[in-house]
Amino acid sequence: MGLGGCILLMAAGAILAFATDWHMPGVNVHLVGVILMLVGLIGVAAFSGIARRRRVVVPPPTTVVEDERHHRHHHGGDGYSDGYGV
Repeated sequence: MGLGGCILLMAAGAILAFATDWHMPGVNVHLVGVILMLVGLIGVAAFSGIARRRRVVVPPPTTVVEDERHHRHHHGGDGYSDGYGV
């Protein structure tokens, strides 16, 4: 369940707990609303904890210093004249 589902549970629970006057035999609608709000709150806390751990910290860019000896061509007769055999 995502963050939206948790918020939806909290909203439905608040409606049942505070904005209704239904009386169903064997069911305490206000208690069901409070339970839904608590489950939604626990879900939001769990979701935010997981999302906090998943954040990727990108290190600052580093400066690349190229070494000149890798760019010089070796002109020997050994077949590595393109610089890969240095």
